[in-house]
Amino acid sequence: MIDTRITKLLGIKYPIFQGGMAWVSSASLVGAVSNAGGLGILGAGSMEPELVRQEIQKIKTLTNKPFGVNIMLMMPTAPGVVEVCIEEKVPVVTTGAGNPGPLVKRFKDAGIRVIPVVSSVALAKRLERAGVDAVIAEGHESGGHVGEVTTMVLIPQIVDALTIPVIAAGGIADGRGLAAVFALGAEAVQMGTRFIVARECHAHQNYKESVLKARDRDTVMTGITTGHPVRVIRNRLTKEYLDREFHGASAEELEEMAKGRLKAAAIDGDTSSGSVMAGQISGLLECEETCEEIFRSIEADYCKVFERLEKFRPVKAN
Repeated sequence: MIDTRITKLLGIKYPIFQGGMAWVSSASLVGAVSNAGGLGILGAGSMEPELVRQEIQKIKTLTNKPFGVNIMLMMPTAPGVVEVCIEEKVPVVTTGAGNPGPLVKRFKDAGIRVIPVVSSVALAKRLERAGVDAVIAEGHESGGHVGEVTTMVLIPQIVDALTIPVIAAGGIADGRGLAAVFALGAEAVQMGTRFIVARECHAHQNYKESVLKARDRDTVMTGITTGHPVRVIRNRLTKEYLDREFHGASAEELEEMAKGRLKAAAIDGDTSSGSVMAGQISGLLECEETCEEIFRSIEADYCKVFERLEKFRPVKAN
């Protein structure tokens, strides 16, 4: 696997991040991903700060490699999670659902790398000025909270606008996707959905089966009218939610309807009335694998890409 500014910056073998998925990427998955050579990321989500601390301390018993914590800044628990990350000297913090600009200095003074998720060129440029170390540019294809622009369109525009490294996310699950975003100028990838079906992921088996059974058109966007769209796998909840969303329900009513639904699916296994967040790439996934197997597969696919590309090498004119 090639070296990039990201692998050198973070001291990881593979330029691959595991998405920080709330209630899905717990300590067991984070440790396994980091041990396999990527960057495992704990999804703090709505967890209480002390539970985040317990997970961080467990990760430290599972790996001595770099790892990260994803903080959803819109959550009321976020300020406490920020303090825990600083106190525990977490190597990397990724952020979403908010502007981490005011926190960058505090994190960096504590020796923490700051890498926010962005979905637009304007936000990426603003955060580069704020001093972040890199950005995760996330396309419309990803699972969970998403933006409006596809990965293919978003990545080259953000790469052209910044001098710091760009990590591509959304619709990437194998070595072909890795090679594709490298061609667009990214220096690493973030994969979420692929790691839902890792054996070390402790998400409920029903949740994993929903992802494995999903085909290319089995995800849907909810929350579009609220300004906070979320990509999930179709089920009874999405049918009821969309019916109410487009027949006059208020944002407050929709928020109440969605409350606790991700945990219900990921932890309790209720994949009918729970929120099964997953990306469009679900249709590519066929089986559970260990993290070691996932990384070996990605590397093998990546090498095959260049074997295929040989026949497209430009021929110099005489």
